[in-house]
Amino acid sequence: MRYDIAIIGTGPGGVSAAITSKIRNKNILLIGSNELSKKLNSAEEINNYPGFPKVKGSILKDALKTHLDSLGIEITEDRINAVYAMGDYFMLQGKNSYESTSVILACGMENVKSIDGEEDLVGNGVSYCATCDGALYKNKEVMVVGYNDESIEETEFLAELCSKVTFIPMGKVKPSFEKSNIEIKNQKPIKIKAQMRKRIVEFEDNSEMIVDCVFILRDAIKPGTLVPGLETENSNVVCGKDMSTNIPGCFVCGDIAGAPYQYIKAAGEGNIAALSAVKYITNKK
Repeated sequence: MRYDIAIIGTGPGGVSAAITSKIRNKNILLIGSNELSKKLNSAEEINNYPGFPKVKGSILKDALKTHLDSLGIEITEDRINAVYAMGDYFMLQGKNSYESTSVILACGMENVKSIDGEEDLVGNGVSYCATCDGALYKNKEVMVVGYNDESIEETEFLAELCSKVTFIPMGKVKPSFEKSNIEIKNQKPIKIKAQMRKRIVEFEDNSEMIVDCVFILRDAIKPGTLVPGLETENSNVVCGKDMSTNIPGCFVCGDIAGAPYQYIKAAGEGNIAALSAVKYITNKK
């Protein structure tokens, strides 16, 4: 099935884009979390969202979800790891694959610094999705660099396939595993190198490990890595006033489009991105 508009992200920008796209009678795919946005949900008080004075983030989140439900917009819970421009359509790769005529990136901004060598080896011994690529490393040794609780679940999945999994906890992640083939290493990785078909990971304490693949599991992926060929500046996507990017049919909204990082700004850009996507589809037809 090919959708008209695929929207990646369920923060205010993604929700706004989905609402406008649905109202314009487009066949849409909204990919994200049923909890919408962790950042929004944890906001203590928001003072500049029209119609919601001094609102808690959790209350605004519930209102956005109610709006989606009222239009019959369902959320597909998946994590997109790559978006490929295929000419007349886009291929979105996550736990499942999707096709869409246009795509709107509303997936926030990745502030975590890449590991040296990481981006050069993506798709070649470095992966952002255990579910997608785990089967390629059956009975082999892999490493998981985990930045979130989901990475713990993905590590347990990999342990069912791989001979050994080394888990590197990052940030506030506190793992606990029962499987005997999972080992926790509390050292920060600083570099990933290729050696034939193996990958060498260097750590801050000058130690090294050799594995077949390094799975790096974060909440978000840098936009230039997510969409090959996408023009970026620092951590943001370069876009026009209509939220278009250098790739025809690809639009952005929210934090990924740059400062200021405000919920109301994200929602407004989501509306513009959706209208631009609708216009793009109309012109193609």
